[in-house]
Amino acid sequence: MSKFKLVLFDMDGTLLKGRGIFVIAEKKNFKDELIRLITYKGVDFYKRSIDIAKLSKGLNKNELLEIFRTIPLQENIKIVIEELKKKHIKTAIATDSYKFLADDLKDRLGIDYVFANNLIINDDIITGELEIHNKQLTKDFYSGKIYSICKSCVLEQLCDKLGINIGESIAVGDGKVDIGMIKRAGLGIAFNASEEVQKNADVVANDLKVILEYI
Repeated sequence: MSKFKLVLFDMDGTLLKGRGIFVIAEKKNFKDELIRLITYKGVDFYKRSIDIAKLSKGLNKNELLEIFRTIPLQENIKIVIEELKKKHIKTAIATDSYKFLADDLKDRLGIDYVFANNLIINDDIITGELEIHNKQLTKDFYSGKIYSICKSCVLEQLCDKLGINIGESIAVGDGKVDIGMIKRAGLGIAFNASEEVQKNADVVANDLKVILEYI
């Protein structure tokens, strides 16, 4: 029996080969504005997420879902999820993207839980308002509490909900926002990640099937 009881995945660049908001921005012609917001240095990370949400104001939720579904899945992810299910290991997504997008991917892959920001939608039309997931904002970079979602907090809370030790969890991600959960998990996997993320991980990989070696 595996010592691990939970795998927490990042979404964009980890479960998916692309990044949802970039693909949507390309199709809906606000990529330049998106890049400007992402590269601007004078705004807190969580506020940046709030500003980015405004770019989708007035768009139809279902149109965004159609664009989102064109992003290819990461190679071998379906195999990995199937094997985790066979071993009764729970799976979850933690993303600083939007819950309605992550819920769609959850259903497609058969993942158990989703944690994400809530993009406010009325009658299928996006209002541009964002309810961020993180309610514990601080300046602590390595905990992840500076972001719109604190993934280490998600990991701790989900382990508590499931009644498991955090040492029985695996976290997989590729970005700075993932460092908190990668450091906190029993096994932290940096997937197709930058050097900064890699140095905080137990395992560095470019194939998600590496997870199967540890379960």
